[in-house]
Amino acid sequence: MPAPVEFYFDFSSPYGYLASTRIDKLCENHGRAVGWHPILLGVVFKETGGAPLTTIPLKGDYSKRDFVRTAAFHGIKFTPPPVFPIPTQQAARAFYWVQQQNPGAAKALAKKLFEAYFAEARNISSAEAVADIAASLGHDKAAVLAAVNDPAIKDRLRQECEAALKKGVFGSPFIVVDGEPFWGSDRLDQVDKWLETGGW
Repeated sequence: MPAPVEFYFDFSSPYGYLASTRIDKLCENHGRAVGWHPILLGVVFKETGGAPLTTIPLKGDYSKRDFVRTAAFHGIKFTPPPVFPIPTQQAARAFYWVQQQNPGAAKALAKKLFEAYFAEARNISSAEAVADIAASLGHDKAAVLAAVNDPAIKDRLRQECEAALKKGVFGSPFIVVDGEPFWGSDRLDQVDKWLETGGW
């Protein structure tokens, strides 16, 4: 079996959200599974000297238009969050805790968290909000609240961020296909072709 396509993202990334709605189906069409890896862009920015796109002069105003336009182009529901960007440690920790028990359930949680933030304009930065969303999928709320404060889960997220940086991940979404890196949701067509042809 070929290795899974690796999908790195931050829950506060609009382009990460847009890619999350398409990546599984795209890879499934080529018989490939997808490994989801939430990371923290704050950690990445410390390494690269980057900053949230919306805070950059000129680029910021453009990006806000592009989020909405790109979502509409692909028929993806998008509601600009009233608070942006947000810290996403709690969401990422909850993901990794659920993943330890059931990878499929973790992916479902990730999709629900993305949808809550970018389609329903719900702030998912707090442990309480993340636990409520997890509970709506059948997870025990108290267990989720405990998990996001578990030192082992905190360490797992740190390890994931460190491993991502070592692989050259510097943004969200960041997709790696058999060692070939692709940055941005606008590279999904290239990912599709790469999977079809084996590269060029």
